Amino acid sequence: MKDLFVRFPENPILQPADIHSSREDMVIECLLNPGAFRYQGKTWLLLRVAERPVQEPGFISFPVFGGDRTIQIVKFDLSDPKLNASDPRIITYDGRQYLTTMSHLRLVSSEDGITFHEEPDYPALFCETEQEAYGIEDCRVTRIGDEYHLTYSVASHMGVGVGLRTTRDWKTVQNRGMIFTAHNKDCAIFDETIQGKYFAFHRPSSPEIGGNYIWIAESPDLDHWGKHRCIALTRPGHWDSVRLGAGAAPIRTPEGWLAIYHGANEQNRYCLGALLLDLAEPWNVLARSVDPIMEPEADYEKTGFFGNVVFTNGHVIDGDRITMYYGAADTVICGATASISRILETLR
Repeated sequence: MKDLFVRFPENPILQPADIHSSREDMVIECLLNPGAFRYQGKTWLLLRVAERPVQEPGFISFPVFGGDRTIQIVKFDLSDPKLNASDPRIITYDGRQYLTTMSHLRLVSSEDGITFHEEPDYPALFCETEQEAYGIEDCRVTRIGDEYHLTYSVASHMGVGVGLRTTRDWKTVQNRGMIFTAHNKDCAIFDETIQGKYFAFHRPSSPEIGGNYIWIAESPDLDHWGKHRCIALTRPGHWDSVRLGAGAAPIRTPEGWLAIYHGANEQNRYCLGALLLDLAEPWNVLARSVDPIMEPEADYEKTGFFGNVVFTNGHVIDGDRITMYYGAADTVICGATASISRILETLR
């Protein structure tokens, strides 16, 4: 099936050189997977900005959040037999895993939804606790009433879980801690309650039994989550055979909740598909994409820090049009549009 999304001709719309690093001794390696929302008449993105120090020949170095609440630089000799640096994203030293970059979240805004600039009056969001020692990543933004709810991955040597922060004005942000413990990620809260309950997608993972699947949970207060149900499994032989996870909050349509999700195969090729969920009982899946609705085809999606990736956790809606913002090849930020009704047609 041909891609249902039409890419911005301006893609990529944001590159690492477009954003200032958080410190003089750090460089931005890549921009990834922004949350998206509307605020004060503009389109905003909450970027994942991944940084690390300038690399020295023969060594690998990266930042971690220290016990004294400061950023510390860790450095290893590449020839050290205790080091496994075969993955550009995760290394292992003497049995302990580290991320090669530290991510924080940065706000940018746009009048036209295409040209974005940094917002110096609005603070960036950084790690604050030991559970976030390796950074905070891949934020989904959901607005409920006048409050914005930010769900994001928190990473440390203890694993990856889901954190929640809330704000009304984007200048004062409350950290409400972890709402899903390790190992979990890809959490997106629905933007309205159903029968008085909040709902959220999440993705627990297990290396021993089971796998990386999409689950749904409900909550009376956004802090306590239960009634967990698995709604989508990986499919052997398909484009989403190894892992999958939710994108942004699902879109209410007359036919059901439309959820865009990512999936990857054995070659770590990330594509996008769609789920259609019952409006009253969103744990009931009505339909699922057989083929991807978007695949990595452009050069900027196939080549980068980690190539062959299209990954989204942010969009804005205007009638039948979805404007999706996504990370490409784990390096740059891009945009694309699609018709909601056209996506629904492929699910009937």
